[in-house]
Amino acid sequence: MSTVTESKFVGTSRKVTPHITQNEALSFEKSSPGKKAYKLPPLDVPEVDPSALLGDTLRSHNAQLPELSEIEIIRHFTRLSTWNYAIDLGMYPLGSCTMKYNPRVNEFVSRLEGIAEAHPYQPESLSQGALQVMDTLRQCLLEITGMDAITLQPAAGAHGEFTGILLIRAYHESRGNARKHVIVPDSAHGTNPATAAVCGYEVVNLKSNADGGIDVEALAQIVNEDTAALMLTNPSTIGVFENQVHKIAEILHAKGALLYMDGANMNALVGKTRPGDFGADVMHLNLHKTFSTPHGGGGPGSGPVACKKILEPFLPTPVVARNAEGRLYLDYNRPQSVGRVRMFYGNFGMFVRALAYILANGPDGLRQTTEDAVLNANYLRAKLEDLYELPYKTPSMHEVVFSDKRQTRNGVKTGDIAKRLIDYGFHPYTVSFPLIVPGALMIEPTESESREELDLFVDAMRQIAREADENPELILNAPHSTRVSRLDETTAARKPILRWRPPAPDATATTEP
Repeated sequence: MSTVTESKFVGTSRKVTPHITQNEALSFEKSSPGKKAYKLPPLDVPEVDPSALLGDTLRSHNAQLPELSEIEIIRHFTRLSTWNYAIDLGMYPLGSCTMKYNPRVNEFVSRLEGIAEAHPYQPESLSQGALQVMDTLRQCLLEITGMDAITLQPAAGAHGEFTGILLIRAYHESRGNARKHVIVPDSAHGTNPATAAVCGYEVVNLKSNADGGIDVEALAQIVNEDTAALMLTNPSTIGVFENQVHKIAEILHAKGALLYMDGANMNALVGKTRPGDFGADVMHLNLHKTFSTPHGGGGPGSGPVACKKILEPFLPTPVVARNAEGRLYLDYNRPQSVGRVRMFYGNFGMFVRALAYILANGPDGLRQTTEDAVLNANYLRAKLEDLYELPYKTPSMHEVVFSDKRQTRNGVKTGDIAKRLIDYGFHPYTVSFPLIVPGALMIEPTESESREELDLFVDAMRQIAREADENPELILNAPHSTRVSRLDETTAARKPILRWRPPAPDATATTEP
């Protein structure tokens, strides 16, 4: 295989790996009969017939697993690790995901012996430190959101949405009417309508206005006594803050409905404004986005749900409370609770990381991260809007959404641009989302990136725009620098190959016991 060389592409000094053929990329299937990665010592106990121990559960033949030497296994997984893109290598411009750098000190703290080895079944008398972490995080998140109560149980954002709508349903049921529908704007996250439906509500779609925000007049006509809530992503998926959010809350509250806020984009609000102050009744937070716990790679996530006083009785059990002697305990005595939404108390390791992040930054530091995230997004907007269509002129918050309208004149679409971006050493942005922007290029730089990194990204995007005008075939066949060339995405989606399958066994071959 060729060694890594300097990129030949204009506008970046990043290193890329030269392209190799798809056959070479798939040549890691090196299994051959007889290879072993281990050698067991001689048996030093009486031999026992396995069938006497396992009976009918004993396999009739060995599992057909790949047969490899130890060095082949080590090299395979080490090689794969070098093929991965990571925040340690460069920018993740994925919009609506807040893929920012996670300070290593947070990881260190989460691995301290007394924290990492705490067991959920240990007595509360021995868990005061862990409960203090949860209680302090609870207080911090309530201050940040302007809410009155919170549960830390939900495992991620969509799970938080589910919990929040359960609270709303329990609240309405306690008043004698669960109500029938939930309003979801077309600029909301895609999980919002799914959550409402799973919780038993009819979903009513609300189209955005010309600025990409909520059409307040249309909302006023839709809301009635059957409306349970509006699920508002704020800032929305086009990176726009709902500047009439107070009016939206008033319209809902006048009909007895509640305002649920999807807090996935809180990276644009922390330290600047609080959802509880502008009328939100309940919201979820993504600790694995806004507060620097690991995002992606298999999780885990954490999606606490904060709410106003009227919803507190319905929070999942248990919640952390303090007794008359000042000791912390887990309160299960909540007769109106919706019950558990997760085993135990939530993803505790994520609580530790998030609390370390919050305390290390402090109020001023958290405000600075928000300001830097918004500044970075607007810097990219200013540098690229002359070459990429900007469908909404409304001021951007933490992310900017362009479209491929100008590039499609030459047959180049957003997915093609994203693939070409790989050749410049960057992870692609979010493609074709939000759905209200045809051919969307959704870019969120977060506060992690320096001006130098943003300039490299801008150079790459500007060069790609020129290529779309002068040599579109170069983009339509991208990426050129990866180990695997462009795949048949339709077949990959409809006939995915998700695991290794051994060749069909030879019926005449004998199998070792």
